[in-house]
Amino acid sequence: MTKENIFKTLLVCSVQAGSVFFAQSALAQYTSEIGVGLGGLNYKGELSPGYQFKNNRPALTAFYRKDISAPITLRGGFTAGLLRAADSNVNGVNGQPAPLNSYRQANMKGSLYEASAIVEYNFFNYHYRKAKVHFTPYVFIGLAGFLANTTTATDNAALPSLNQSGSMLGLAVPAGFGFKYALSTHWNLGLEAGARKAFTDKLDHIDGQTRGQMDLAGNRHDQDWYFYNGISISYTFYKINCPPQYKDNPKLLR
Repeated sequence: MTKENIFKTLLVCSVQAGSVFFAQSALAQYTSEIGVGLGGLNYKGELSPGYQFKNNRPALTAFYRKDISAPITLRGGFTAGLLRAADSNVNGVNGQPAPLNSYRQANMKGSLYEASAIVEYNFFNYHYRKAKVHFTPYVFIGLAGFLANTTTATDNAALPSLNQSGSMLGLAVPAGFGFKYALSTHWNLGLEAGARKAFTDKLDHIDGQTRGQMDLAGNRHDQDWYFYNGISISYTFYKINCPPQYKDNPKLLR
């Protein structure tokens, strides 16, 4: 095969690949989804230094997605769920009770409501029905605002200042990964796991600031986190735009 033929072959392949990519991108720009999900809300902070599966409490989410290109999706969502944690669930070295947690004997429970704006990056265009791949893994990052209403109590009579309750507004950065699968032209199934870095250390009312013996009970240098993991189902809407030549001359549609 001559160099000229090789060049022509590569050019044809490039044009065809580009056509498929732009066709998928054009399709993605006119698709959107609305969905709901069920999962678990979890907390990490002074009362739970690491992620503990046993701390998962029920949570619900509702969301709207807008595909602006083949890989990029914008998502707005609302999540509501319960929070809980207890020093009694924390183990130290060799499974023995952790000294600080055994001393503090505190527990926290409450609820959290979150509104978020998120950008998702999809590795495949799972809406493209002519393709053999109807699923995609994705990663996401965004910004969220939350309202938390929690109560913290202790069984240690020497730490009465730990008995606190109240509501707070805060900001968090959601980030994580997920998986989407197109069950049909319109219905989709999703799985997601994500962490929220909260810009506060007061979800559990224990922030390590000096208030009597409070400075002995918390870490002022470590902010709180919360997590959402769940499953979702969504419905896809397709918007089909009329080509410009038909918009300019409607008679062609007759």
